[in-house]
Amino acid sequence: MTEGTLENGIGVIKEHLRTAPTAPGVYRMLSKHGDVLYVGKAKSIKKRIVAYTQPKRLPNRLLRMVAATDSMIFVTTRTEAEALLLEASLIKRFRPAFNVLLKDDKSFPYILLREDHEWAQISKHRGARRHKGQYYGPFASAAAVNRTLNTLQKIFQLRSCTDGTLETRTRACLLYQIKRCSGPCVGHVSREEYGDMVAETRAFLEGRTSGIQKKLAEAMQQASNELEFELAAVFRDRLNALTHIQSHQTMVNAMVEEADVIAAAEAGGQVGIQVFFFRAGQNWGHRAYFPKHDKADSLSEVLSAFISQFYDNKPAPKLVLLSHPVDELDLLSTALSERMGRKVTLTVPERGKKADVVREAERNAREALERRMAESASQARLLDGVADIFGLSEAPNRIEVYDNSHIQGSNAVGGMIVAGPEGFMKNAYRKFNIKSEKLTPGDDFGMMKEVLERRFKRLLKEDADRERGHWPDVLLIDGGKGQLSSVMEILNDLGVSGVAVVAISKGPDRHAGREQFHMPGRESFMLPLTDPVLYYLQRLRDEAHRFAIGTHRSKRSGDIKKSPLDGVAGIGPKRKKALLHHFGSAKAVAGADVRDLESVEGISKAMAQQIYDHFHG
Repeated sequence: MTEGTLENGIGVIKEHLRTAPTAPGVYRMLSKHGDVLYVGKAKSIKKRIVAYTQPKRLPNRLLRMVAATDSMIFVTTRTEAEALLLEASLIKRFRPAFNVLLKDDKSFPYILLREDHEWAQISKHRGARRHKGQYYGPFASAAAVNRTLNTLQKIFQLRSCTDGTLETRTRACLLYQIKRCSGPCVGHVSREEYGDMVAETRAFLEGRTSGIQKKLAEAMQQASNELEFELAAVFRDRLNALTHIQSHQTMVNAMVEEADVIAAAEAGGQVGIQVFFFRAGQNWGHRAYFPKHDKADSLSEVLSAFISQFYDNKPAPKLVLLSHPVDELDLLSTALSERMGRKVTLTVPERGKKADVVREAERNAREALERRMAESASQARLLDGVADIFGLSEAPNRIEVYDNSHIQGSNAVGGMIVAGPEGFMKNAYRKFNIKSEKLTPGDDFGMMKEVLERRFKRLLKEDADRERGHWPDVLLIDGGKGQLSSVMEILNDLGVSGVAVVAISKGPDRHAGREQFHMPGRESFMLPLTDPVLYYLQRLRDEAHRFAIGTHRSKRSGDIKKSPLDGVAGIGPKRKKALLHHFGSAKAVAGADVRDLESVEGISKAMAQQIYDHFHG
């Protein structure tokens, strides 16, 4: 990032001091391009930003930030706690270069107990909460949800099928046969019995299991006394499943019913954070994080920033156990309590079972960080190898790999994947729907030309100075000399230089390991079969191929689902359904005359004529 002078940056901040509010709130420091450099919160914005005008008291990182500052934005809040919450939200939105950043691009799965249907449904849920019901979580992974759902099906036998499947079944499904569902679709369970199962499921997910165990034991005994041995066996299996899940929760049962454990470890200027989720007296999994931060940031600062960003888009439990003290612990607790509408306690346990659990999480964090650092070192060696082989002055920070996918020209798409020092950068992947109607079906050169023109025209428009880190150091193309010449012609026409372009073609008989590499002004060459860089480049090419094919299949699948009726103006879901029910198929609708179309409920004479004209020109 190109920086201005420190004097200019200080002058900008002093100018904004004249209008800076003394109230609590959030401030943003912006570069000359309008990019957010830093988001901070303060009890008094004016008092806080005065510190940036005193360079002798600032570390090097903040000096660079001040030098790059071209303008500022202030937002006031009622309290400092509100400012903290707003700061976390803005950091996740703008991802400023000088803030501690949580890389949290994966949403957490939940268990949804839907109660907006007479037969309640239990299922895995991820994303927006559109359905009415109870959401239980978060779970650390889909595997953790699936394990819990599997257990719930064994114990309580609620349906997991969709409403449509429930309404159209005429006989019980396989889940009923293996005693994972009570069969409400075909009347094998009464509404009263099913309602009891729903209540028991809710109690289990809220940690109230002792009453369920007693009730199942009594039901098993009663069925046995009445010589209903098959029914008794059902209750026995449900009781065994419940006992099994309880026996695996000794670690948390002795601790608390609901808590998150957040433990951090530090090594080599990096921080690893491990989060364990405990809900309803059960361990619902754990996940590792490696937030981006400056090496000068203390562990306390990183952990504090992590907590505020982590709970920006997910509910906080009643208790959060920490491995280390954090900055503004009371403020964090107050802010999370305000957000949740109930008390949220953050504490660092020093002894007892809670401290034991935190130490276990801290050990996991340390081991995860060690694995991460080993992987990073390996990745750095590979990138150094790429630089040596391709004659680069330094290891590349961004490698872009392109590939196309189509079937005889139909549903043509281009895919771009990105790799760097931290591996595949999946949030930077891009897909390009091929739009040109002048291309000959299957023209790979034409498709690649369109993709690269769109990619680099946008780069030239948005980041002509190459200051935002979006420009590639290496362009890897799947193809031979012809593809390389085509790409170089495109880049030359656009005036793009300073990007190494490499084409990789299959070897003789498409033999993996015998690939040839082509670069401008250089003879084609091959790499030794045992060279780790060869395997790395193969992985990049295969990932681009996988991404392009996946995008193509998704597009093709969407097109298959489309109906010819979708293109008729004024035909919405209701009219389309009425037409299909009346004629049986879209083809029959297209062949119908106006009078037949008029006879369909909801289709007026004018609409019938419009439909007819659409299919008959």
